[in-house]
Amino acid sequence: MDIKICGIRREADINIVNKYKPEYIGFIFAPTRRYVSPEYAATLKSGLANGIRTVGVFVNEPVKTVLSTARTAGLDVIQLHGDEDVEYIKSLGTDYEIWKAVRISGGEKIPEIAGASRVLLDKYDEREPGGTGKTFDWSAKPHVSSVPIMLAGGLNTENVLRGIEIFNPAGVDVSSGVETDGAKDENKVRKFIETVRGKI
Repeated sequence: MDIKICGIRREADINIVNKYKPEYIGFIFAPTRRYVSPEYAATLKSGLANGIRTVGVFVNEPVKTVLSTARTAGLDVIQLHGDEDVEYIKSLGTDYEIWKAVRISGGEKIPEIAGASRVLLDKYDEREPGGTGKTFDWSAKPHVSSVPIMLAGGLNTENVLRGIEIFNPAGVDVSSGVETDGAKDENKVRKFIETVRGKI
């Protein structure tokens, strides 16, 4: 079970993830409070422990901007959280693994998106493309295709095991659920990771 800690934006965050070693961390390159510049992301990555892969989160950016940012920041994975289609994904080439977010409002079918190695399930919000800190309706389980999924949207230590039981995802993605007052909280990160890994 892969774990992604998203919204990394401080050296203190890097120290935390180096200690508890999730499989992935996420940098936000969309205009939100968690935004980091590509150059600062590269600086943060330079202090990252070996074996932790980096994901860049983008929303409806021009392809050239995404690829330039990915090179500068040294990303392993490009995560698309907007209205990007199959042609857009194809135009990114093959140098990076691509994850495509799908915002869930009900029990809709989750498509297999050509070129995306994982589909990330997040809550639909008409005002926000993601990062709402809220779960979608898990009782209206979407019909998930054979593509591996990342479960996101309002996850925390209290509900993550239930989400894993329902969706059997390839991984889980958390941000606000391991924060206190908008900053990554070491105790919450530790508890979340240990819960997912069956150590609690």
